[in-house]
Amino acid sequence: MNYIYSLVCLFLGLFLINLIFSYQSKHIDSAFWETLKFHLRVLPLFLTANMLIGYGVKFGYKAIHNLTYVLVTSKGIEILIALIMGYIFLKEVPTWKTLLGFSIIVVGLIVSKIK
Repeated sequence: MNYIYSLVCLFLGLFLINLIFSYQSKHIDSAFWETLKFHLRVLPLFLTANMLIGYGVKFGYKAIHNLTYVLVTSKGIEILIALIMGYIFLKEVPTWKTLLGFSIIVVGLIVSKIK
């Protein structure tokens, strides 16, 4: 059950962080005061996202007892979310090179997990 908790918490936390920054890059003026006002408004969302990521790492560590695999898995999830955000906000479609790179990361994680 810790696997599921870990994946859900990591996905939600990383999705929220990437959503905030993607929205900022697309819709918020890059002037200092506009950016500061935006970040002050979304501060509770950052707190929520950081707590979710923290619990995701904690549950993942409880499940597999190896922090390296948990952190590498979270980076893989973050790359997947970055592809989703690129499509949602900028209508960027991943090329075959992007998908090949992501596949290499997934295969590397699987190979490193095999004993």
